[in-house]
Formats: sequence, C-alpha cells, structure tokens
Amino acid sequence: MRSRDPAIDILDVKTAGLRATKDPDLLKLSVRQGRILVTHDRRTMTRHFRELLAANEPGHPGLFVVPQRAAIGEIVESLFLVWVASQAEEWHNKIVYLPFR
Repeated sequence: MRSRDPAIDILDVKTAGLRATKDPDLLKLSVRQGRILVTHDRRTMTRHFRELLAANEPGHPGLFVVPQRAAIGEIVESLFLVWVASQAEEWHNKIVYLPFR
C-alpha cells in the first residue's frame, strides 16, 4: 500500500507488535487511533464489532472484511481504490465485505 502512495497511514499488527491482541482490544485501539480495521476474520471480528456498536461505544471508523483466500494484489488494489475514491467518514460504524472472485 505504501508503495502506491507514501501518504497512506497504515499499520499492521505484525509491525506494531499486536499479533496476540484480542479482537475487542484491536477494535478499541482502532477507535482510539481513528483507523479503519481490515481483517480476514469474518466470524469473530464482525461479532465483536457489532457488540461494540450495540454497547454504544464511541463511533468506530469502520471494519473491512477481506476473504482469506483473496490474492494480496487484489486486496491492495481494492483498498487503494477505497483510499483515493472515498472519505473515511463514509465507513464510520460500517462493516464492509470487500468482494473478490
């Protein structure tokens, strides 16, 4: 993503040392940092996201769910398109399932 546009502010769990972090804690961190969360985990992460919204927690920047088997190039292109063609506020409190073949 950064090679497409160095201005993209992206953080991955590996680089940030957050690999063992529980889903609810990652969601709360993304709220505090104002980051849309991208995940492969469509089962538990989406459940925790819905619970966060139901508990009237502070507004969440959004959750993008990408299929586990999607090619990384397709994921990068789709996320880059979202980056250039939309505003972050459009994804606020939404779960978005990015479609892939």
